[in-house]
Amino acid sequence: QVRLVESVGGSVQAGGSLRLSCVASGYTYRSACMGWFRQSPGKEREGVAAIYTGGGSTYYSDSVKGRFTISKDSAKNTLYLQMNSLKPEDTTMYYCAADDEVIKCMTVIQALGVAGVSRYNYEGKGTQVTVSS
Repeated sequence: QVRLVESVGGSVQAGGSLRLSCVASGYTYRSACMGWFRQSPGKEREGVAAIYTGGGSTYYSDSVKGRFTISKDSAKNTLYLQMNSLKPEDTTMYYCAADDEVIKCMTVIQALGVAGVSRYNYEGKGTQVTVSS
């Protein structure tokens, strides 16, 4: 079992930056990939970034590419999402996630940006990000 706890999000003005972090505990060595997805009430979730924990390859949805950066600190069992040039449409709940199945990781990564597909075996409780115009 893997437990994921996100840091508190925040509120910024458009064009600003925020960094989210997620501390993982439990059988973290079994994770094949980790990622971030976002979801607003009543809407499908959208995967925005993912990273293979072994090789460190990173992937992004088109909506955040060039603005967001996913990274991990293995020594601290922590996943990060650096968000720059934030836009009001980035406002929503952000969730940290992990999976220990390579095939599921491949599916999730291929579907980044596609509504409703980003489902991992382990998911955090989420943190709110608000971007004002």
